[in-house]
Amino acid sequence: MELRPYQVDISRRGADIIDRHNILCLAMEVRLGKTYTSMEVCRLSGAKNVLFLTKKKAISSIQSDYDTMRPPFEITITNYESIHKIKQTHYDFIICDESHTMSAFPKPSLRAKQVKHLVGLNNGCRLILMTGTLTPESYSQIYHQFYVHPMNPFRHYINFYRWADDYVHKFQRKINGLMINEYSKGNETKIMGAISSYVISYTQKEAGFSTDIDEEVLYVEMSDKTKMIVKRLERDLVVDGSDEVILGDTPVKLMQKLHQLWSGTVKFESENRMVIDYSKAEFIRDRFSGTKIGIFYKFKAELDALMETFGPDNLTSDLDEFNATDKSIALQIVSGREGISLKNAKYLVFYNIDFSAVSYWQARDRMTTIDRMYNKVYWIFSRGGIEDKIYSAVKSKKNYTLNIFKKDYTKL
Repeated sequence: MELRPYQVDISRRGADIIDRHNILCLAMEVRLGKTYTSMEVCRLSGAKNVLFLTKKKAISSIQSDYDTMRPPFEITITNYESIHKIKQTHYDFIICDESHTMSAFPKPSLRAKQVKHLVGLNNGCRLILMTGTLTPESYSQIYHQFYVHPMNPFRHYINFYRWADDYVHKFQRKINGLMINEYSKGNETKIMGAISSYVISYTQKEAGFSTDIDEEVLYVEMSDKTKMIVKRLERDLVVDGSDEVILGDTPVKLMQKLHQLWSGTVKFESENRMVIDYSKAEFIRDRFSGTKIGIFYKFKAELDALMETFGPDNLTSDLDEFNATDKSIALQIVSGREGISLKNAKYLVFYNIDFSAVSYWQARDRMTTIDRMYNKVYWIFSRGGIEDKIYSAVKSKKNYTLNIFKKDYTKL
């Protein structure tokens, strides 16, 4: 295969950075071919054994890229959740796909700790961080992505808190009557300056992408049963059934339950889940009959509704089956928003919408390629439901938070 000119250029620059620092961060926007680029960096740097850490649903796609490229090194591709199963200590490169998933602060996430341990076991092997969203919400998210390698630019700091003394504008806010330290206001200029020699950033615009994403909201009239349950929950904060209970006695629970109910499903206090309204699933089936589409859902019970409505002959959740057949695909938003391509879908259809702005911007871009000039994305919202309010927030690059929900539902 032949890499695109910008991939060749980035790979050469990346190999130089790896040679100097042992760490490279490819902060390239989605659909720019980070996988091919990272493998070319490994090839140019003489890699022998590469470990590629990614999301489970992306494994087959990355394996396909490796098979197509056929670089002269061995590769192990696995998901982050399986790190504890890795016993080998002979990797000279570790590639961390979607590295922003290690960015939690002020304390490191389990994932960040595991990757750090793995890098240590492999004698501080060379590291490639890859992400389309290096700082999804805060520049403070930089620290734990780099901390996994012993040669990181912040290695002189014993932990995040000491690093924050120099790189974060700390403040306090009151939560449940207690004053809590807040570390989200990282100093952009200072942080990005410290990592600039490790990072290569590249945008779709720089690569020549000119894809137009056309979004359209379609409204579904939910059943009278759904409307009745929602009204009772808003009024009483609890709905008792013969065997199960829907509880919204705190703002967090109420927000979650309304989010579920307006799309026709619910998770009870017992942890059981149930489809109470097939209106959305039936609407999608009828509206897009005979069309190969990619469907994003939020809650597991929504997949139940889709599978029952479409049937196994028309819908899959397996990417390989989707690419090899005429079936449409259903993916959970968070697990499907990164690292995969749905270029074989005619449309993207969102059964529901996530509270995260990152989910909005990444998931809607799953069909984009440099050759595809137009993408159509449909949002399926319940008439009078909560989805419109969430949509308004995430389009403005804001997460739909509890504070926004409280303002939207002051009547409660």
